[in-house]
Amino acid sequence: MNMLKTKPQERQMVSTPGPLSRLRGEMEGLFDRFFGDPWGLSWSRNGDPWTPALDITEDEKEITFRAEIPGVVAKDVNVSVLGNTLTIAGQKEETAEDKDENFCMSERHFGSFRRTVNLPEGVDAEKITAVQSDGVLTIKIPRLKTATPKHVPVRSGKA
Repeated sequence: MNMLKTKPQERQMVSTPGPLSRLRGEMEGLFDRFFGDPWGLSWSRNGDPWTPALDITEDEKEITFRAEIPGVVAKDVNVSVLGNTLTIAGQKEETAEDKDENFCMSERHFGSFRRTVNLPEGVDAEKITAVQSDGVLTIKIPRLKTATPKHVPVRSGKA
């Protein structure tokens, strides 16, 4: 058996529940929220962050964005492009719950959300499409014809 001896000065501080530990938890949460999202753009009404999860894929023809926005209806989603910035914003309305139910925990998010992504050069923002199905918003932005990379063969010899 391997036993570790500790000296009296090496005792660990044990946090006991009380007003000071609650205050510390609240302050840590405040700092986390401020430094994670200083302008409060992605915080829901219940104080939990809600930013849609996003997958981005690309090929030679287009760039595809897929955002998870379960429970959000299409009329409450706004997709826009300004310059080289794609913005997905929207609102998820809180559903009416039975007042007789006693909730032990609720992790569903309600309120507004906003997600911005910088677009690469060479996309045709005039032909952007957005379709929502089964809680997933799919945005496709075609590439400009001039944006396709050209393979340049490298020869050996003098220039």
